[in-house]
Amino acid sequence: MHIERTRALRGPNLWSKNTSLEMLVVCEESEQIYDRHDALETRIRSLLPNIGSIRATGLEHNVTLAHFLAKLTLSLQIEAGSPVAFTRVVDSVNSGTFRVVVQYEEEELARLALKKAEAILNAALNNAPYDTEAALAELKELYEDIKMGPSTGSIVRAAVAQGIPFRRLTKGSLVQLGWGSKQRRIQAAEIDATSAIAESIAQDKDLTKTLLHAAGLPVPEGRIVHTYEEACEAFDELGCAVVIKPYDGNQGKGVTVNIRDKNHLKVAFDTAVEFGSGVPIVERFVPGHDYRFLVVGNQLVAAARREPPSVVGDGVHTIAELVATENKNPLRGEGHGSALSKIKLDAIAIARIQKQGFEADSVPPKGVRVVLRNNANLSTGGVATDVTDDVHPALANTVVEAAQLIGIDICGVDVVCERVNCSLEEQGGTIIEINAAPGLRMHLAPSFGKPRDVGSAVISAMFAPHETARIPLVAVTGTNGKTTTVRLIEHILRTHGMRVGFTGTEGVYVNGHLVDTGDCSGPRSAHRVLMHPEADAAVLECARGGMLREGLGFDMCDVGIATNIGEGDHLGLNFIDSVEDLALLKSVLIQNVSPNGLAVLNADDRHTVEMAKRSPGRVLFFTTRTDNPIVNVHKAQGQSVLMLQGDRICLSHDGEEAEFPLSEIPLTHNGLFLFQIQNVMCAIAAAAGLKLPMDTVKRALATFNSDPNTVPGRLNVFYHNNGTIIADYGHNPDAIGALIDSLQHMKSSKRQIVISAAGDRRDIDIIDQGRRIGEFFDDIILYEDACQRGRPDGETLALLQQGIAQSSSRPSGQTIREIRGEFKAIDLALKDVTDGSLTLILIDQVQEALAHLAAAIAK
Repeated sequence: MHIERTRALRGPNLWSKNTSLEMLVVCEESEQIYDRHDALETRIRSLLPNIGSIRATGLEHNVTLAHFLAKLTLSLQIEAGSPVAFTRVVDSVNSGTFRVVVQYEEEELARLALKKAEAILNAALNNAPYDTEAALAELKELYEDIKMGPSTGSIVRAAVAQGIPFRRLTKGSLVQLGWGSKQRRIQAAEIDATSAIAESIAQDKDLTKTLLHAAGLPVPEGRIVHTYEEACEAFDELGCAVVIKPYDGNQGKGVTVNIRDKNHLKVAFDTAVEFGSGVPIVERFVPGHDYRFLVVGNQLVAAARREPPSVVGDGVHTIAELVATENKNPLRGEGHGSALSKIKLDAIAIARIQKQGFEADSVPPKGVRVVLRNNANLSTGGVATDVTDDVHPALANTVVEAAQLIGIDICGVDVVCERVNCSLEEQGGTIIEINAAPGLRMHLAPSFGKPRDVGSAVISAMFAPHETARIPLVAVTGTNGKTTTVRLIEHILRTHGMRVGFTGTEGVYVNGHLVDTGDCSGPRSAHRVLMHPEADAAVLECARGGMLREGLGFDMCDVGIATNIGEGDHLGLNFIDSVEDLALLKSVLIQNVSPNGLAVLNADDRHTVEMAKRSPGRVLFFTTRTDNPIVNVHKAQGQSVLMLQGDRICLSHDGEEAEFPLSEIPLTHNGLFLFQIQNVMCAIAAAAGLKLPMDTVKRALATFNSDPNTVPGRLNVFYHNNGTIIADYGHNPDAIGALIDSLQHMKSSKRQIVISAAGDRRDIDIIDQGRRIGEFFDDIILYEDACQRGRPDGETLALLQQGIAQSSSRPSGQTIREIRGEFKAIDLALKDVTDGSLTLILIDQVQEALAHLAAAIAK
């Protein structure tokens, strides 16, 4: 067995809505024998006992190595802590080749799990040993390192629950919530509205105290010191127990409390210097409990009492051994990804132990509690008890006022006091710190007490109730017409006054500006639009290649359009071997229409009609045939339809009717081009799905022209020597057939075509193109250039010639010429343009060919 290819499907895809790895796996015939795998399964289970069931229903007698690989890759992710569940193994047309699909949460973890799964499988095949424990440890370490932390995760989960999409912008905690101009950003428990000045103030503990004291809020007496001698002076001045901490520290690092002698003071001073900028603060120690109050916006949303880490003696084990045992608690981990942090026996802990009369290797008596730190931050191993419901309103008002004085939107206010059921003034409590980007895990999963949904509080502060922060999104797929439809919808939205981002085969545009070039009809281009802060709406072309490579670039759309499938295109590539395969792939877009959205489907195309049953949202059928039974039944049921009736397009949607005369839509050339009418119908349907005013739609349709600037390479019309020239990017039999059906209604003295064929199409498709043009055109110029795409010289032209020869009827005196070079073919055709002639140029290098054609005509 070997893996030929691995793809990360980072959005809804052919297999599921889940992000997944798709592997192309080739198994030798001998590895598909069930009897051998019976023993193999036993060996695999000895290496990974928790693998669970390998045989899915119906697979009892045809389990292959591909199935083992899928289950191992999934199980290893689960063992690492990732909540994944989906796998699928699909036989391909070629015997022994399988597409293995495994869900992932974190792509990097999935790729490492795949690597380990392959190693385990090889070990089992060879009956060799494998260090599964080491592999799992590596996977768990990676997962802890790359997964979202508890603070970020809680906010993201709350956003998803409200329907807000998210995207991680880095491997860390920077996350975009929402799309386009409605997006907001968070970084852990920090939101984009918080100013850098407010953060700077919160980080400067001395300045924070000064501002709070000026506002009449209780803060501890103390001052900044630069040397140990100054620390001793401050200790003497205060004349009591003190606290030393970095003036710009965080997470409790370098903080020592309840210092009562200068020996302890020296250790604490050196520790404080080690953290922050090296400048400590010495403050009066205030007895009481350590409380953390979480303020979001103008509300107190959670409160917890924090206690320092400790162990309880059993009369047998040393303090160091008790700490080691406690650190095995599965709730304790490294960093901030776990509910609790591991306890460290560092210099501060040793000093605190010694103050209690012990050493690290001492055996404390049974029942004696040994405190390992004076400060109670969770990052140093402390525990938290939720006390939110006990907080007195006056105390709540005080901490909210403190947060607002500094200007922190999500603020951790640290308070020392005896209890929380009365005001600070009554009990002599004090505010000791203000923290920006506070950790939320003590409130999400307190050691004791009720967990608090603080993530929802953050989302409520950032977004209005029921706000999804989504911009209107229209997605377009199909065989032909996608680009024109996308451009037309963009024009309608822009006419409506919106800044629009759209993607297509010519690039990515946002608010009229080109931000990327090339064929940009895939998910990465969609991401560029949805991340752009100027995009008020998105119109995305979704081609087959992008769906196969990475899935969709969004989770769902407001309007999903399937223009047509016809006889298909690009068949025979990447396991899309039939029109049915292509239709199934394109239906991925329709499957991901919002439940409140609209699927727009071509009722004249049997494959798109079948997609209706896959749409979670409503369906609008459009047709150019008045006798289409599907549309007539759909309309009779009160559903949305678009129909061509005589010289006008008629819309019936949400109980309203609207008409669009073709004479007022230049794109259709007064109804001459039927495929353009279908494109217009798709655009009208999209506007209806987005609830745009129909007057705006009519105004936009009347001002849209298919020229090289608006829709390059899509039915661009030129005039030369009193003849008509049409440049188009028709590149499959359906497109050429649609062009011919329209051109036959145009009067002409001679019909000429310039054509090549894309080399990545099937032979049968290229032959069919030749057959169609052979039946219609008087003069045919065949060319080869960049579009050969791997085929040897002359092969595509030979196939076109074969198709021309198979034409059932050919114009008398038909001429056929071959030439090398697209631009030379255009020049050759221009020489033969005469009064009343009609020339169709099927261009390949769109922008370059159009520029060459325009320049040649201008000479």
